[in-house]
Amino acid sequence: MLSMIGGLVVLILDIWAIVSILSSGASTGSKVLWILLIVILPILGFVIWLVAGPKGKQALA
Repeated sequence: MLSMIGGLVVLILDIWAIVSILSSGASTGSKVLWILLIVILPILGFVIWLVAGPKGKQALA
């Protein structure tokens, strides 16, 4: 039961990240690469996007 809840949380976070990527001002190529990273590596890809994604760079500046 706990693994199902964890999987659901990861799925929701990944969908949120993909929607954010699609609505960002990044180039089409960047969007495709970020989405592929999140689809192929759901947890690690999300963490990397959260830290270094298009909005992450703006937040640091």
